[in-house]
Amino acid sequence: MNEARPPFTGGTARSGEAIAIVGMACRYPDARSPEELWRNVLAQRRAFRRMPDERLRLEDYLDTTRQDPDSIYASFAAVIEGYEFDRERYRVAGPAYRAADLAHWLALDVAAESLADAGFKDGEGLPRETTGVLLGNTLTGEFSRANTLRLRWPYVRRVVDAGLRERGMPDAERLALIQRLESRFKAPFPEIGEESLAGGLSNTIAGRICNHFDLKGGGYTVDGACAASLLAVTTACTSLIAGDLDVALAGGVDLSLDPFELVGFARTGALAPELMRVYDRNSAGFWPGEGCGFVVLMRADDAVARGLRSYAVIRGWGVASDGSGGITRPEAAGQLLALRRAYTRAGYGADTVGYFEGHGTGTSVGDAVELEVLSRARREASPEATAAPLGTVKANIGHTKAAAGLAGLLKATLAVHHRLLPPTTGCFDPHPLLEGAAVRVLREAESWPEGSPVRASVSAMGFGGIDTHLTLEAPPAPRLAAPDSPRASLSATPQDTEVFLFGADDMSALRAAVSRVAQFASRISFAELADLAAALQQALPPYAAARAAVIAATPAELAARLATLIGACADGTATRIDARGGVFVGAGAREPRIGLLFPGQGSPIYRDTGAWSRRFD
Repeated sequence: MNEARPPFTGGTARSGEAIAIVGMACRYPDARSPEELWRNVLAQRRAFRRMPDERLRLEDYLDTTRQDPDSIYASFAAVIEGYEFDRERYRVAGPAYRAADLAHWLALDVAAESLADAGFKDGEGLPRETTGVLLGNTLTGEFSRANTLRLRWPYVRRVVDAGLRERGMPDAERLALIQRLESRFKAPFPEIGEESLAGGLSNTIAGRICNHFDLKGGGYTVDGACAASLLAVTTACTSLIAGDLDVALAGGVDLSLDPFELVGFARTGALAPELMRVYDRNSAGFWPGEGCGFVVLMRADDAVARGLRSYAVIRGWGVASDGSGGITRPEAAGQLLALRRAYTRAGYGADTVGYFEGHGTGTSVGDAVELEVLSRARREASPEATAAPLGTVKANIGHTKAAAGLAGLLKATLAVHHRLLPPTTGCFDPHPLLEGAAVRVLREAESWPEGSPVRASVSAMGFGGIDTHLTLEAPPAPRLAAPDSPRASLSATPQDTEVFLFGADDMSALRAAVSRVAQFASRISFAELADLAAALQQALPPYAAARAAVIAATPAELAARLATLIGACADGTATRIDARGGVFVGAGAREPRIGLLFPGQGSPIYRDTGAWSRRFD
């Protein structure tokens, strides 16, 4: 920032002022930036994959019968892949890096990216004495919890020693075995050092960011469970309005996919046993995710005075609790109170909001309560309120818990920034409560209605009965006429199944090609099904004597059908058409002919070719 820009005002409380979002950054499953997250939302990409053994060994914990109390019954999660922290860039010594939970380093990295996006690269130009960090987090992360196992060795030693004594093992042999076990038991975990305590705490994540950028406005962690990161944002907004801060980094980080959280969620019945559905007739739970997101906030007047870009301006926010309603069960009364407080502060009604980013965990109770609350709030504001689109980013990246509210805020912010209503991912059969409601789901993205306020709202709830709601709108700007071509194309691409094509010179080579894909098919994500289908199509030879295709909707289905296809190739099957099983084989010297079949009696005629033109050039 250059010195010619006006100083930050600070120090004075100004009620009713808007808060500008001037910078954003994130790292979520399949999304290394907010814009990449937005493209995935438009394309309805789902980042869920079978839980990698490196994170949780399903062989040890999966029990689909739900008989073992120390197990989980869902095998899918959305995980971040390929992330590496550049500790040399941040001048972090090796011992400190190894002692701290990875949540510390991911949060520092994403916070730095958000500052750069706001125009404060490396913290330059920040009013350091009035810049604060408010971070949503719960339980730090799974890595520090795992590392404490090292300190539990004395208990393990006593148990093992007692068992060996009962078996009558000689003392010398027993002690030698225990010594070897101790070495193997402690090997995966770093030694405890002077950095270990700070590296395992939640509050020091925010403190580490303040330390790196020399920020003195205050840095602390907000724990509102699954509402933590949105609560961090509302707390930051309050501090900015009060004049305590001039700039706030608000965000959340959650890297917890370990037995403590997952088995706990399984025991409450919160995990989806088959498929994560949201606002759906068959909603039955969520699949977990992980990630980190940050926004840089300033008073809107300061942002304008300094010539900074604003993605959106936050107009109102509200926080409430469910009182005696419950600790883990959502209640309508608390959510309604949070909404009423948010719109009272904003100065407009819920009926003027064009898009709602819901909490949307996909649990049967949670979805029903939220649909009731949002529809009721809009109808209270105006009995004639039409149905506004509703969605949740959790259907794309899973429930990222302490980082979930921030992910929803990023999605809502980009919706108003691009003036585009995003499609609703994960709703296959709309919930009965949507019939006649004041909210609705979208199959494809839509342009913002002409003449309507460009406003969006975000909800987040958490264990303990905490309810948060935030509403924002687009800053004054020229209206975008229509979605640009790439975004319109993305919105038209989702489909419920993919076709995987294979071709080779002979059946032996075909089997080898299919086998290569089968080796990793079960480990890819739902989103990568489309990527793999496209890659296989592009790699097809111009003509192949041996050909095969598989149709699949999930990674598990793809793996199973590829195994069937491998068997057919091994048997030398020249032709197979198994429409029900989704496996097709063809071989022969003649180049195949292709026909398109349009079945149905009395089918309507669409002069624009309907779905065909939307899906294919």
